[in-house]
Amino acid sequence: MLRTNLSSQISLDQISTKYYKPQNAVERSVLTCFEKIPVDIFATQEDGIREVAGNIAALIKQRQREGRFCVIGAGTGATLRPLYAELVRKHKEEGLSFRNVIIFNLYEYYPLTSDATRTSTHMLHEQILDQVDIPEKNFFTFDGTVPQEKLADHCSAYEKEISAYGGLDLALLGIGREGNIGVNQPGSSLSSTTRLVLLDATSQSEAGHNLGLDNVPPCAVTMGVATILSARKIYQLAWGEDKASIIRRAVEEKYTDALPSSFFQTHNNTTICVDLAASSHLTRIRRPWLVTNCDWTPKLVRSAVVWLCQLLNKPILKLTNKDYSEHGMSELLAVYGSAYNVNIRIFNDLQHTITGWPGGKPNADDSNRPERAVPYPKRVIVFSPHPDDDVISMGGTIRRLVDQKHDVHVAYETSGNIAVGDEEVTRFMHFINGFNQLFCGSNDEVIRGKYQEIKKFLKEKHEGDMDTRDVLTIKGLIRRGEARTACTYNHIPNDHVHFLDLPFYETGKIEKNPLGEEDVLKVQKLLQEVQPHQIFVAGDLQDPHGTHRVCTDAVLAAIDLEKQAGAEWLKECRIWMYRGAWAEWEIENIEMAVPISPEELRSKRNSILKHQSQMESAPFLGNDERLFWQRAEDRNRATADLYDKLGLACYEAIEAFVQYHPL
Repeated sequence: MLRTNLSSQISLDQISTKYYKPQNAVERSVLTCFEKIPVDIFATQEDGIREVAGNIAALIKQRQREGRFCVIGAGTGATLRPLYAELVRKHKEEGLSFRNVIIFNLYEYYPLTSDATRTSTHMLHEQILDQVDIPEKNFFTFDGTVPQEKLADHCSAYEKEISAYGGLDLALLGIGREGNIGVNQPGSSLSSTTRLVLLDATSQSEAGHNLGLDNVPPCAVTMGVATILSARKIYQLAWGEDKASIIRRAVEEKYTDALPSSFFQTHNNTTICVDLAASSHLTRIRRPWLVTNCDWTPKLVRSAVVWLCQLLNKPILKLTNKDYSEHGMSELLAVYGSAYNVNIRIFNDLQHTITGWPGGKPNADDSNRPERAVPYPKRVIVFSPHPDDDVISMGGTIRRLVDQKHDVHVAYETSGNIAVGDEEVTRFMHFINGFNQLFCGSNDEVIRGKYQEIKKFLKEKHEGDMDTRDVLTIKGLIRRGEARTACTYNHIPNDHVHFLDLPFYETGKIEKNPLGEEDVLKVQKLLQEVQPHQIFVAGDLQDPHGTHRVCTDAVLAAIDLEKQAGAEWLKECRIWMYRGAWAEWEIENIEMAVPISPEELRSKRNSILKHQSQMESAPFLGNDERLFWQRAEDRNRATADLYDKLGLACYEAIEAFVQYHPL
């Protein structure tokens, strides 16, 4: 059986259900004392989707029995896509009818041309409207082609149309990276109604995931905060750890126009639905000792002690009984007897994560080391979603593994071709043409013809146009060349460098295909050939473009197939997850910390710089203005600094890893 969503089941901490599934109202009141909006936490995204879809279906059926319309304000985006898929399934398999449903689109981009095809309206049609029995006349959306002088009247008419149907019964929303609701960005007023807004950089970046970076209009027309809050019921959904910080702020901090989603605190029937990953920063999940009695797992003890150290600016071994008692952690004193006993336990626990031998130290006692001494040397595969994630995320560790004589393979899962600018193609085409003229006397008709063809295409290319397959191939070759150069620099032979070019990625567009069997089988074939003792895989599921998660799912699915088949090699294999340019592992989760010397850090930077097309001209640097090598160094130095402040050894930098145990 092929399971392609295993990354959604990664749980770094075994969260006790007592923290997120209270048995009664009293327990819930105690646990949620910091929360100003009701939050329903589900073990997985799938559980949450089923619950919300079931509630929506019940409301639709209730309105059908009453002979009334069910009026829904619906947003778009990756968060809501699985919800719509479940509603479509209920329609097709369970007979749920949408004939009495009225849908008002939450927002639309502006201005739009009459032939625009990637719009919020089109996405709603693709994801739900065209797959259920809702009459076309029951769908209302904004006209992105309305002249600007008529837009105010258009917005006013939209509000009146909502009122004519008795107002919204239900509003369905995701949450943006800035806490925006619809396209009500920071600064939006609590009393705002449907209006035109100018998209800020973050909103444009988020829209680019669906529309393509070159296709995002400068503005959007959106239901206002007051319009959304007029709904009788609101569901706000959030999945994944990248939403955890914004959820905590919206739920636990004072409401403010700097965080529009916090305005839901003023609504009397809002529910925020999240999975465990998205809830991970809520006090009852992250700091449960502040609200209730705890099940003191080793990771929770480590998390609590590190939190106390940071709060008091003390190293671990200087914490006192009084420190624990005054900060809600006297339970630990009862469990361990004294602050000293807790301190020494956690100090040793963190000390044992540190190793300069990421592949295991041969002929050494490995009882307190994160990796085994044998076998030695180990066969290692580093899976890299894009052709630079390997060196960005674990360039120092790769160099250590090679220097320590392990048999290191690097597998680049995607071509990364859409992340190459057109100017890079032009530069390489000039070189090829010049080479042809100098050494072949311009006699190669293929080169001459292709050069003119691509030159003409790039000259006539408009914003939003898809690249031709030839241009995409050249962009892929550019990234292959850079990856090979970086591997050569790290002394990895060419026959150990694998380009998988997983098919899900090769759409030529921002939007990718779903992960399929062909993708997984490509990964499985490499695993069977190498039969590694160590696998390194991307655990950076906060990647805003989603490719890391899909690539991780491909590897985990292939490992799962091998496990189902009883593969012997898997019994001797450990799987480590690294993180890349977007975030680092929390210290309570780190299981292997590899120190990086100043010289090794410089070599890591040089490896990253071999990927020249991904420096200043890379299209996907995101909102962080630092270049990838700067992000990596800052992150690695910050991890080392944290270990230092906790009273452990002082290093220049540290790369961190968490072990994955196949389900």
